[in-house]
Amino acid sequence: MPIVQVVILALIQGIAEFLPISSTAHLIVAPWLLGWSDPGLTFDVALHVGTLVAVVVYFFRTWVQIILHGFGIEWGDDEMLRQNPRLLWLLVLGTIPGGVIGFLFEKQADSTLRSPILIGAMMIALGLVMWAADRWGARKRGLGAVSFADSLVIGCAQALAIIPGVSRSGATITAGLFRNLDRVAAARFSFLLATPIIAGAAAKKFYDVLKHGGIPADMHMPFSVGILVSGLTGLAVIAFFLRYLQHRSLNFFVYYRVVFGIIVIALAIARPPAG
Repeated sequence: MPIVQVVILALIQGIAEFLPISSTAHLIVAPWLLGWSDPGLTFDVALHVGTLVAVVVYFFRTWVQIILHGFGIEWGDDEMLRQNPRLLWLLVLGTIPGGVIGFLFEKQADSTLRSPILIGAMMIALGLVMWAADRWGARKRGLGAVSFADSLVIGCAQALAIIPGVSRSGATITAGLFRNLDRVAAARFSFLLATPIIAGAAAKKFYDVLKHGGIPADMHMPFSVGILVSGLTGLAVIAFFLRYLQHRSLNFFVYYRVVFGIIVIALAIARPPAG
């Protein structure tokens, strides 16, 4: 696998996994447009591990405080987390819908749902729903006010990300805004909720790689570079996006999704993917 291809796909993963623009859509569309072959399961594992490292490193202290509070141990200085000692169990609850849907429909997500027309349509559709949520959500509540109902709704939204083009972060942030969380709280909850899902997906795919004989010798370098580049990029993007949301709306990402979706649909009609 050429190192240039490795770096480009890892950059795409690190950027698009945490911005509300769908990493899956970009990782399907980019090789199609550039004429690259499918990088395969092994490299997919590397990208998942990289973004998992990014979110765990960035939220390490947050996760420690959440876990300790979940078992009744006071620790940490994040006041929002202190206000919601049930957050660990709310995240467990929110993870269930995505885990169930991912288990049931993994094969469809890797085959029939990868149509460029569907990807383009989902990019546009969620972009418009995101615009409505950002415009009309009350944005009154922080992470300390997340409730049972919030977790269930946002968790169900995360399950929709099985469809390429939806975007895990886009769906969960949008749901959080509709539940009247402020932008930063919706994004933080989204990233925390993504952690066990990304970990589960990485573990499942790595198990599949091991069943097929492990990491091939010629993939050792791409595997390592993929983890490093996607991890570092993801770490930078999380920090950027949370700062961005403190003072700005999601309009840029809405416009991007709509334009990207229109371009993908137009290209799919003019140049259908092979096979």
